[in-house]
Amino acid sequence: MRRRKLFVAVTVALCALVSPLCCENVRSEDTRNKLNSSAADFDSFRETFHRKYEVNSEEFKRRHLYFLDAIKRHAHLNSFSTTLQSAKYGVNQFSDLSQKEFRDLYVRASTDRAPLFSGKKTEGLPAKFDWRDKAVVAPVQNQQACGSCWAFSVVGAMQSVHAIGGSQLEQLSVQQVLDCSFKNEGCNGGSPVWALSWLKQTRVKLVLQSEYPYKAKTGICHFFSQSHDGVAVKNFTAHDFGGQEEAMMGQLVKHGPLAAVVDAVSWQDYLGGIIQHHCSSQRSNHAVLVVGYDTTGDIPYWIVQNSWGTTWGNEGYVYIKIGGNVCGIADSVASVFL
Repeated sequence: MRRRKLFVAVTVALCALVSPLCCENVRSEDTRNKLNSSAADFDSFRETFHRKYEVNSEEFKRRHLYFLDAIKRHAHLNSFSTTLQSAKYGVNQFSDLSQKEFRDLYVRASTDRAPLFSGKKTEGLPAKFDWRDKAVVAPVQNQQACGSCWAFSVVGAMQSVHAIGGSQLEQLSVQQVLDCSFKNEGCNGGSPVWALSWLKQTRVKLVLQSEYPYKAKTGICHFFSQSHDGVAVKNFTAHDFGGQEEAMMGQLVKHGPLAAVVDAVSWQDYLGGIIQHHCSSQRSNHAVLVVGYDTTGDIPYWIVQNSWGTTWGNEGYVYIKIGGNVCGIADSVASVFL
């Protein structure tokens, strides 16, 4: 009973603990090798991610239990990885969080049911396409202990589409969307479609991130005059591409990176490789940016930018198998028009 009480505790102290740690400049490859090449080592984990809780404190004991639970999960998940390209799971910056804490802090997106895509497939698609090759995708960001993924995905799409149109690639303000998109709940979660609807209806111009920096907490909306420079949304589309992922590929090539809402519950333990299963909660809960795809290998996959920093996954990216709507990648997909 005591362990159960401890297991569900999500406190302000946790946010204070986690938030600064997510910004640590630890190369994911170095971290992966150090923490996953031998038996689970909680001391190495604490050193790598600069955990400050005192040895033998209640906090230490609780986090150690969560860490041991994570090690068991990793073994189970990795038992399904039968090829070199398969997803690998192991110790990362989230390994001392309970699964409930992880969900409460990092997977807070919501979505309405999108209409089924009824357009035509794009013919003659390249076998491989990546908008990063065109230098129109901004660097991976870190939402920290704030459920702002929905804002990062929308702003990421806007930045890229703006650059595809011939403008310089610039980072726009996620905090502006977080503070001002009134239908959403800031760090407590939101929907990319609601954010895009707000942007379209109000014609609000997003300013540069340098003018309205990210704080990883919800603040008071700061208004700018209509004459102020910024980027506004003219229109957007949102569709369900279930069973039509080839058509989704066409939307990506034709219109730019896509804002998608996925099921990311199992991503707490992801290290790299192509996710082909394990996304089993049946509920979309996290927003990401789909920037490309690759169908040239044995397992075709989407290239997806996340907002958990570069120490997570493939330098901040996750690969998801194309076909079968893995992780709900095709359930709610938005294209932005500026």
